[in-house]
Amino acid sequence: MFRSLLIVPAVLFALAHPSFAAPQVPASKPQTAEQEPQAKPSATERAVVTSHKARIGGKELSYQACAGTLPVQNDAGETEADIFYVSYRVQQPSPAKPRPLLFVFNGGPGAASVWLHLGALGPRRVQMLADGNMPQPPFHLVDNASSWLDVADLVFVDPVGTGYSRAVKPDLTKKFFAAQADIDSLGRFIRLYLTRNGRWDAPVFLVGESYGTFRSAGLAEYLAEHGVALNGLILVSSVLNMQTISFDYGNELPYQLFLPSYTATAWYHHKLAPEMQADLDRTLAQAEQWAATEYLWALNKGDRLTAAERKEIAEKLARFTGLSVNLVQNRNLRVDNRDFAKELLRGEGRIVGLMDSRFNAENPEPGKHLAFDATIATIRPPFTSAVNAYLREELGYQSDLEYFVLGGGIGRWDWEAKNSYADTGENLRNAMVKNPYLKVLVASGLFDLATPHFATDYTLSHLGLGGDLRQNISVKRYRSGHMMYLEEDSLVRLKMDAAEFIGTTLKR
Repeated sequence: MFRSLLIVPAVLFALAHPSFAAPQVPASKPQTAEQEPQAKPSATERAVVTSHKARIGGKELSYQACAGTLPVQNDAGETEADIFYVSYRVQQPSPAKPRPLLFVFNGGPGAASVWLHLGALGPRRVQMLADGNMPQPPFHLVDNASSWLDVADLVFVDPVGTGYSRAVKPDLTKKFFAAQADIDSLGRFIRLYLTRNGRWDAPVFLVGESYGTFRSAGLAEYLAEHGVALNGLILVSSVLNMQTISFDYGNELPYQLFLPSYTATAWYHHKLAPEMQADLDRTLAQAEQWAATEYLWALNKGDRLTAAERKEIAEKLARFTGLSVNLVQNRNLRVDNRDFAKELLRGEGRIVGLMDSRFNAENPEPGKHLAFDATIATIRPPFTSAVNAYLREELGYQSDLEYFVLGGGIGRWDWEAKNSYADTGENLRNAMVKNPYLKVLVASGLFDLATPHFATDYTLSHLGLGGDLRQNISVKRYRSGHMMYLEEDSLVRLKMDAAEFIGTTLKR
C-alpha cells in the first residue's frame, strides 16, 4: 500500500532522529462474509458507559460516553491485541438521519489520542493558559464549548502501544510497531466498531494529527478496499511524505520547506528587520517565494556556488530566519529545525519549541545539541494528569495499567523497506480516485517546526490529482503551532472550520 519512497520519522512527537525505512505494502483484498471470522470478546475486553450533559455551540446536549476496548483479531479469528477507545454518542430519535461518525487518532507513532480528545474535540478539555502555555499545577479539566460533539459522534482510538491498548501476549507486541500493521489493526478496529455499534449507515470521517495524518491517508485506501467509503478526512498538522521533514545528508527538500516556518518563528520572537515585522502575512509570502525560487536554486547548485553567490544567499537566509550570517555560512546554508530551535534565542539563553515555536524554555546546555522540546515539556504534565483523572473519576474506567500518553509503550518502529522514505500520499490519491466524493480538510500551524505548513503544501501539490479532485482538498492556516488548539482563538476557529467542512461535505 505504501509507495516506497529513508525516513527520520521524527517519531513526530518524540522528535527522535534514527533513520528507518518504509514498507512495501501489497494492495489489500476485501474478505467475504464467509471468509471473515466472527469477532468474539477477548478475556480482557470490557466497556463502561456513562451519561452526561454538556453545553456546546450554544445548545445543551445529552450524550453517552463509552470507555472500553475492542479486540484486534487475525484472519484465523485469534485475538492478538485489545485497542482502547473512548466514544461519545448523542442520542437521536429513531427516524432521524444517522449522525456523522469521526474516528480520531493522534501521532507519534507512540502518542495516544488524548491530545485531540482532551485538547480539541471532546466535551471536556485540559485547561491551559490562553496562549496555550502550561498553567501552575495541579491541572484541571473544563467544559469544552468548542467540542465537535454537536456536529458528529466521536471515537478516540489509541493504537496498540498507546493509552491502555496492548497486545495480548508480549511476543505479539512487536508485530504492531510497523506502519502497515498499524493501519491494518486500526482498519480492523473501525470495521468491528461499525458492526458492534450498528453504524454502517453513518457518514464516516477520519481525523488525524501528525503521524495520525500519515495513518489516516493509509487507512483511507485500506478501508476503501474493504468496502468502507469515507466521506472525509481532517488532517491536522499533516505529514504524508516523510522526505519533506527528514534532514538527511543529500536530501535538500526540508531546508526550503522549513524556511517559511523559521520566518514565522523569528517574526513571533521579534528577530526580523523592522520592515519585515510589520505584516506577517506579507513577510511569509516573501519567504515562501524566495524559498521556492532563489533558495532552491542555491541548494540545487551546491558546491558550484561562487563565493559571491554564497555570500548573497547567506545574507538573505539570515534576513528571513533571524540568524546571523556567520552561522548560516558555517552551516553551509542549511539549518535544520533542531539547530534553528537552539540558535534563534541563544543570546537570551533560551530555546524555542519544535512543535510550537512560540513556546520557549531555558537552555541548560547551550554548548550541546537541543536537549528537549520546550513544547513537550509544556504539554506532557497537564495532559497526563488530566486523562488519568478523567478516565477514572468521570468515565468510571478503572485500570492499573500505565496510560501511555506519549511514548513509553512503543518500541522501534519498523518500516521494512530499505533506502526509501515513507509516504502515504499515493494512498490518499488512490482513495480519492476510487471515491470521488471523498473530501479533505488540512489544518496547519504557522509556528510548527515538526510538520511545517510549506512542507504540507508541497505534498498536497504533488499527489498527482486531476483538477476536479484537487477541488476536494481545502487548506486552513492558523497562527499557532503543531497543536493549534492549545491556543484558545485557534481552538475556536478550528472547530468552526471543521463544522463547516463536515456540513458542506454532507450537503453535496
